[in-house]
Amino acid sequence: SHELKTPLTSISGYAELITSGLAKPEDVPRFAQKIHSEAARMIALVNDILALSRLDDMQQLPQQMPVFEELDLALIAKQTAERLRMNARNAYVVLHTATDSAPVRGDAQMLAELCQNLCDNAIRYNRPGGSVKIRLYSDDMRPVLSVADTGIGIGEEDKARVFERFYRVDKSHSKETGGTGLGLSIVKHGVMLHSAEIKLQSKLGEGTTVSVIF
Repeated sequence: SHELKTPLTSISGYAELITSGLAKPEDVPRFAQKIHSEAARMIALVNDILALSRLDDMQQLPQQMPVFEELDLALIAKQTAERLRMNARNAYVVLHTATDSAPVRGDAQMLAELCQNLCDNAIRYNRPGGSVKIRLYSDDMRPVLSVADTGIGIGEEDKARVFERFYRVDKSHSKETGGTGLGLSIVKHGVMLHSAEIKLQSKLGEGTTVSVIF
């Protein structure tokens, strides 16, 4: 509720200034842009909350579990990279993909959300001129999805908490870039529902690698 209240308060304040006529004409476009960006942040929050709610239902109610099918994770990773290529370009980040065919049994929507959130975080918490590498390979006959970035990194004290809901390593940076604080929670739930493992390697100021082993 607190996370939703913040952008709503901002939207209400700017809208009141415009409708009351207190806003100067030259300020209206700037206020409208603020309303637009806060509304976009709310939409992202609601979408992530709905995704988590659906994943919670799957964990608590076995009858809600989807029927897994044979999928090629490499195709999902490539589609994700294509969707995010413009985001990466706007952030001055280069996306690299190195994907071998990786057959897994799973839910296509959940795996797409998992991959999307990992890659989105890698772009969002990167730096201009940085890079993101998406790899799919086999380790001891197990498919591995790896997303490595050259971004801000995660300190030792934060590593144990980054998968908590609404936890942000860099709160100011997260809000600047529109982060909801729910992406890695969605990843964790998706990993659990696929009986996979997740590994996090990171060094502050040097970057982060997240690997999901199926």
